[in-house]
Amino acid sequence: MSKFQVAHIREQGQNMIIVFVDKKVGSMTSSDRAEIMAALQSCATSAGLAGNVVLVWQTNSGRMEFCAPQRWHPFFKSLSYEYLASNVNKELTCNSI
Repeated sequence: MSKFQVAHIREQGQNMIIVFVDKKVGSMTSSDRAEIMAALQSCATSAGLAGNVVLVWQTNSGRMEFCAPQRWHPFFKSLSYEYLASNVNKELTCNSI
């Protein structure tokens, strides 16, 4: 069982499930990240959270990286990791990750 900190927010008319993941996600292939996103999406839906999952992590240098729908990139590029982390309001527990 894995636990994840989540910022479940509504921004620009969209429900976003921002999941904070380990920085090792940054070195994964895009297909591996897609698998993790799909598993987290399923877990979030089962937990009653509405919206699309976005992965967020911090690099070794402290920079924020994310995996989100392309149309949301400008929004996430305008924010800091610290700001998003200050919006954590849920914990998601998943069996399949």
